Amino acid sequence: MDKYSNLTQRIIVAILGIIIIIGAIIYSQWTYILVFSFITLISILEFYKLTGLDGMLPLKYWGAFSALLLVIISFLSETGFINSKYYFLILPIATCTFFIKLYSKRDAKPFTNIAFTFLGILYIGVPFALLNIIAFHFGEYSYQIVLGILLLIWASDTGAYFAGSRFGRTKLFLRVSPKKTWEGLIGGAVLTFIISLALSHFFEILPVWKWLVIGGIMVIGGTYGDLVESLFKRSIEIKDSGRILPGHGGFLDRFDGLLLAIPFIVAFLKLS
Repeated sequence: MDKYSNLTQRIIVAILGIIIIIGAIIYSQWTYILVFSFITLISILEFYKLTGLDGMLPLKYWGAFSALLLVIISFLSETGFINSKYYFLILPIATCTFFIKLYSKRDAKPFTNIAFTFLGILYIGVPFALLNIIAFHFGEYSYQIVLGILLLIWASDTGAYFAGSRFGRTKLFLRVSPKKTWEGLIGGAVLTFIISLALSHFFEILPVWKWLVIGGIMVIGGTYGDLVESLFKRSIEIKDSGRILPGHGGFLDRFDGLLLAIPFIVAFLKLS
């Protein structure tokens, strides 16, 4: 009974989240950056909270501020509201992490905690800042690629979840994630490539082969993103990154695959 209750929660939360995110992306560039700034902030605070459970003391608010500033500067630079030279503001602000830790008297491992502060910015802030480059890939805001990427990662997750639940037998990476199976990976890949073909029909902003490549990146990046976060959670012996999303865990649980896939997608779009 609990299994079906959890599945119901999962579906309801997923539908509500999808409606909010898709609505924000399509409505305007300002609602797009508003929702992804919120996702960035909650995700990095979750990350710092998890490191705190393992005894670390990162500068969570300073790190969250730095990551959010990076995302906003990236967005404003891509829109043309500010010059790209303002990226250089990030350097002194990030460097202030050393100064702040210098005056922290209760920190037994200041450099370890400085490293975790920067890791949060790199792991979460940088990918979401790069997402703005994707959103403005053609010089002005176009929601199609961002929406397509999200639909592909959701397709990969959904296909893997149901295929794994129904047919899963062969473990994919037992040491890190006992529930992940090759059957789930294949199911996620099949559904992702089907959605890639559909996207190429409705969103002709990219040719079909590019949608298929992005779909492949989402399958691989999404799988490794989930495995990396699972490794992180296992190292501190917890199941979910948070409880803010009933049936789904935390924001990191939902966007871990996206975080690792975005840098590869940006590189692909810029070099192809």
